Amino acid sequence: MSPDTPENSWSGVRRGPLQPGEWIRLTDTKGRRHNIQLVEGKQFFTNRGSIDHDDLIGRPEGFSVTSTAGGEYLVFRPLLNEFVVSMPRQAAVVYPKDAAQIVAMADVFPGARVVEAGVGSGALTCSLLRAVGPGGLVSSYERRQEFADQSVQNVDQFFDGRHPAWKLTVGDLVESLDDEDVDRVILDMLAPWECVDRVAEALTPGGLVCAYVATTTQLGKTVETLRAHGGFTEPQPWESLVRDWHVEGLSIRPGHKMIGHTGFLVTARRMAPGETAPAKKRRPAPGAYGVDYDGPRPTGLPPQVAEEPFDA
Repeated sequence: MSPDTPENSWSGVRRGPLQPGEWIRLTDTKGRRHNIQLVEGKQFFTNRGSIDHDDLIGRPEGFSVTSTAGGEYLVFRPLLNEFVVSMPRQAAVVYPKDAAQIVAMADVFPGARVVEAGVGSGALTCSLLRAVGPGGLVSSYERRQEFADQSVQNVDQFFDGRHPAWKLTVGDLVESLDDEDVDRVILDMLAPWECVDRVAEALTPGGLVCAYVATTTQLGKTVETLRAHGGFTEPQPWESLVRDWHVEGLSIRPGHKMIGHTGFLVTARRMAPGETAPAKKRRPAPGAYGVDYDGPRPTGLPPQVAEEPFDA
């Protein structure tokens, strides 16, 4: 950890002059970005000439530099949201707009005990570790060794060392999970519905599960499995869309680029042992569960929803 980083914060934020070994972001006048690691005596080459690393080392971030061919570049340390979208990856990352929703809507707090299933390249892991702080615990489970290795490289790079609150296990969540009285469980995996029973065992009463899925089929299976389990509150599914704006003088309009669908989020809270949430009161569409609801208003799920397992 850098000596200019606040002691024991493990935020991934560095202060003071730029140091050898640090990663910085160069942004040109057209908004193109380049991430480089500062090395004494090295040069960075672009189509607008070169920049000496030694001209950057020792200066406080937030300045502009001119390359040998006249190109201008802003120099800053990358923010977390900038780091995760540009870091090396073997798997798709959880984008910042979704990571922010997960941290906020899953109420990940300092000191929380969090289980993360599906580490991928470590993007969400960085946000979770920053949220729980050194006094919390993020237990990450990843099936694939190559993904785990990449996540270690990325997370250690961002925090400038191994975060004391991180525990990484290579293995299947259902088979390997040994955490108890967990506050939050984040499922970023292909079939989160397969883990619902094990998650229910690990979560403390009042704890929360949050699933991140890409398709409507995954969304439907996840929501219905949480409902059929009986030990969770009514699942809340949603997605977020982000649109930038163009503002120049009297030209104020939506931007041409938009971060649309990246994934769906589903949250539900764990009931106390032996307790069940009040039955869902909204009337489903006729045939929604393979049954024609032309009779009295239902008071809960049809029995076959809880009895018939979903196909994997």
